[in-house]
This record gives sequence, C-alpha cells and structure tokens, in this order.
Amino acid sequence: MNVDEATIRKRCTDAVFERGVNYRDRGRIQRLDRFDDLVTATVRGSNPYDVTVEFGGRALETRCTCPYDGCGDCKHVVAVLLDVAASPPRDESEDIETVLADVSAEELRAFVRDALAENAELRDQFLVRFGDDHRSVEEYREEIGDLFEAHADPVVFEAIDFLRFFESAEEYRDRDRYLAAATVYRALFEEVDERYNLVDGAYDHYARAIQRALDGYVACILATDPAPEAFDTYAGVLKARATTEPRINNEQFRRALDDLEDRYNA
Repeated sequence: MNVDEATIRKRCTDAVFERGVNYRDRGRIQRLDRFDDLVTATVRGSNPYDVTVEFGGRALETRCTCPYDGCGDCKHVVAVLLDVAASPPRDESEDIETVLADVSAEELRAFVRDALAENAELRDQFLVRFGDDHRSVEEYREEIGDLFEAHADPVVFEAIDFLRFFESAEEYRDRDRYLAAATVYRALFEEVDERYNLVDGAYDHYARAIQRALDGYVACILATDPAPEAFDTYAGVLKARATTEPRINNEQFRRALDDLEDRYNA
C-alpha cells in the first residue's frame, strides 16, 4: 500500500487535490475497507459515491462512480488515497484466510449457496467462473439498460459502473472462451451507444466504456480465427453501429471496424 502525498498530487489537478484534502478533513469518507491490494470506500458528496483503488499492478488503478470527467483522479479518489497514505487500512483478507483454514467443505458450500441466493451479481460472477453456459447479447443488454433507467432522473449525470461486465468478459477470456467474452463486450458497446441520448454528464467515462468494449470485442473475434463467412457476421455488428442514428459514436465504431478488418487481412 505504497502511496504518498507527492504521488497523489501527480494524479490530479491542484484544484482537485485541495478539494480532496477538504473532503478527507471534513470526514466525508463514510466507509473504507481493504482486502489484499484492493481498497473500497464510500465518500459522501452531493450523493454517496463508491471509490475503488487497486494497488496490485505496476500503477494504481482507481475508479469512482461520480460524474467527474476532468483530468486525472476526482476529489473522492484523492480523499481516499490521502486517507490510505496517512493510515494504511487493516487487511481483512488475513481474517478470511484464518477462518477458511478451519471451515468444513459442507459449511462453506452452504454459505456460498445462501450468498448466491441473495446476490444476483455474485451469481453472475459464480456462473462465469464455474459454469459452461453464458447469457445472450439481449440478456446482457437488458441488464445494462436497467442500469441506465435506474440512474436516469430524467437524464444520467453520473458515471455508471460497468466494471462487473468487463470483469465477466475478462474471466471468459482467461478461460479461452472468446465468443462468450465477445458477447459481453458487444452488449456493452451496443447498449451504451443506444442509451447515449440519456447521458448528460461524465461523457469521457461513457466514451471510454465504449472504446474498452470495442477493443475487447475485436481482440476476442480475432482470437477465434474465424472463417470468412463468420468474420463477415462479426464485422457486420460494427458496421451496423457505425451507421446508427443519431451519429454520436459512429467514428469509434468505424475505427474499430477498420482495425478488425486490417488485422484479419494482415
């Protein structure tokens, strides 16, 4: 958990840094937990916002559900990083490992089943990791569409968190199930593009979400080494979005289509 004030300052603007200091000093951090190299927190702004910080890679990875789309980290992330730098939180994974060492397989199975029954997102993660089937594009799109409807009042100002969908796609890719991953990526870029008329804030967040999904889709289709007929079907998905009205994100789809065709024909 190696982070200091100098590092935090480099990750944001001076104005955002000062606001982050103010948020921490005023006790805006309502909850902060650590599990291994993952820190999650809730920071009270105009609404409660969820902050996630991953320390495990070469660089810090940060996410926040607030609508900030400026340069660098937002004030909520800065407040959390400052709190971690001042007093690294206790790692709760140590308690879990101790308990896991003593719990029986039967007890663990019963607990997992109860947890899955109560948590739909956890069920999705479980099925992606251990199941053999995956849902359709339409099913994923319906769930993503529900997120937009839940956040629209009547438009969407905040950055909707699509992380669990991206994580599901990555899990499929790790298991070499590239078409299953492509299904998730397709649902993301189609539904976000379809719902873009509701977006009235955090525009960079949604543009990045579309681009990340497009990059994943292209990589997964190429990984299957499709026959020409199948390739035309997959490329046709991008062609359709590149001509969709209104023409808000068409250029992103055209670039992705060119990338897919160039790499397939190379």
